[in-house]
Amino acid sequence: MGGDRAPDIVIKGASIALQRFPHAHFRVYGVESRIRPLLAKLPKLADRVVIHHTDDMITGDAKPSMALRTGRRSSMRLAIDAVANGEADCVVSAGNTGALMAMAKFALRMLPGIDRPAMASFFPTQRGESVLLDLGANVECDADNLVQFALMGDVFARTVLGLLQPTVGLLNVGSEEMKGNDAVRGAAIRLRAPGVPIHFQGFVEGDGIAAGAVDVIVTDGFTGNVAVKTAEGTARLFTEFLRAAFQHSLMARFGYLFAHSALRKLRARLDPRRYNGAVFLGLDGICVKSHGSTDALGFANAIGVAVDMKVNGFLEKIRAGLSQLGDVPQLQDKPQSATI
Repeated sequence: MGGDRAPDIVIKGASIALQRFPHAHFRVYGVESRIRPLLAKLPKLADRVVIHHTDDMITGDAKPSMALRTGRRSSMRLAIDAVANGEADCVVSAGNTGALMAMAKFALRMLPGIDRPAMASFFPTQRGESVLLDLGANVECDADNLVQFALMGDVFARTVLGLLQPTVGLLNVGSEEMKGNDAVRGAAIRLRAPGVPIHFQGFVEGDGIAAGAVDVIVTDGFTGNVAVKTAEGTARLFTEFLRAAFQHSLMARFGYLFAHSALRKLRARLDPRRYNGAVFLGLDGICVKSHGSTDALGFANAIGVAVDMKVNGFLEKIRAGLSQLGDVPQLQDKPQSATI
């Protein structure tokens, strides 16, 4: 029931995803009287859906702490509990991001060896696609957090993007070893240690994100959120400039007719729906956050991210990577944090 156009885009998105994943089954949580008519128009999907009715839902402006206390029977919480109880393999929601994070962290808990969850997503670059994390879950991070993010980003790139040996870099204000704060420099030292199961490339500057300097860019949530929002704003600015340029004169409009095919390919390449689906990494379960304003195609892509993570054994690979990190001398003395 989350998102600007729910439940319509959720049901239609599931129908689109079913074409790519014909063996998928869905458990849908929400108001049955609103969901049932939508499924009646999609008989193939209806055969794969079990509706779990609830009138409770988390609003977009609900505070995470309040949602956690009062939303036990909400559609969001019931969907998350289905994963926690083993009734579902993954949960996808376009609802309130903070509430989804709080509920998922409480119900699914953290993987052993991971202190904090990180939000990760992928976006276009000059070389293909890259993964960026954290996108806002953790405003402040220490070196251990960044090392854990690097491991999770590496596994995410392998399971979702299909990269055999993704390259990993730390976002920094320069490429020199002495640049950056203590957390970034400390993480770099740990990631360069022998035995770390990550192809670490060193520091990456801001312009290296769009250039595709590495496959996985690791940073704290404050910097990551600013970076991705800046990139989104720049893309919209470029689009507006391009539109204004083609409307500037009669000759420019004629030029648009000749360039239409190429511009259509560019639009498809930069379509945000194609990259929809941010993942809360570090949880002992798969939880994918769809953008609240997306349409059915975007939501289908978010479902695709969740299915890819399950089919390709994301959680199992994270556990294996953590066990390898435990063998690295510089990480053995790391104090264990309590599981929340």
